[in-house]
Amino acid sequence: MEIRILGTRGEIKPSLPYHSRHSGVLVDGTVLLDLGEKEFLDYRPDSIFVTHLHPDHAFFVTRPFDIDIPLYAPEQYRQADIRIPGGEIRTGGIRVTPVPTHHSLKVRSSAYLVEKGGVRLLYTGDLIWINKEYHHLIEGLDLVITDGSFLRKGGMVRRDRKTGRIYGHNGVPDLISLFKRFTCRILFVHFGSWFYEGARSARRRLHALGKENGILVEAGYDGMLLRLK
Repeated sequence: MEIRILGTRGEIKPSLPYHSRHSGVLVDGTVLLDLGEKEFLDYRPDSIFVTHLHPDHAFFVTRPFDIDIPLYAPEQYRQADIRIPGGEIRTGGIRVTPVPTHHSLKVRSSAYLVEKGGVRLLYTGDLIWINKEYHHLIEGLDLVITDGSFLRKGGMVRRDRKTGRIYGHNGVPDLISLFKRFTCRILFVHFGSWFYEGARSARRRLHALGKENGILVEAGYDGMLLRLK
C-alpha cells in the first residue's frame, strides 16, 4: 500500500512550506481521504472519503465546486452529491470501512479503516475519541494517521452544557494512549500552532513520546510518501 500525505495544516495560517496544505491523504493513487484543497482533485482518485464537513477537510463547504468523483462523507451537504456509506465500500481492490468518531457538535465525523492485501491503515481526521464498541474494528493496525492539533495532554476538549456532548480535539499524548493498543506506528498530521512555533523540536518531541510509549511516532509533512507491506 502506497500512502502519499498531501496536506498537514490545521485551520491556521500557512507559515511552513512543507505544512501549508489542508488535510488530504492519497492511498495507492486511487482513494483520497479528505479533500482539504481543490488541487487534490488533480490526482483523479477513483473515490473520495471525507471525515467531516469542515472546510479544512472538505474545501467545497466554503468554495462550491462540482465534483464528478464518488464522494463519501458521514452526512449530506446541500451543495455536493454526497454518498453516506452504510458499511464497507470496495474500490480499486481497496476496502474502506467507516468508523464513527467524536469531534464536533455541528457536523458528524468518521474515521476510515483502509485495507488492502492484509495491510490495515486507520485515518481519523480530527478526533477526540472512538467509542469502545468500535475498537474491534481497529485491531492490528499497521499505521494510524491522526490529529496533531494540540501537543498538550487533554488537548482542547469541551462539553456542551445542554446535551453533555464533548467536542474539540484531544491531545497528542491522549491519542497515543488510545492507539498504542492497536498499532506500533502513529503518524500525526493536521498540526496546530504549537508545531509551527518550532517544527524541528516538535518532530523530536513526537519521536520522544513514541519512545516513552514503546511505539514509533512521527510527524507527517506535505508530499511525504510511505509504503506499507
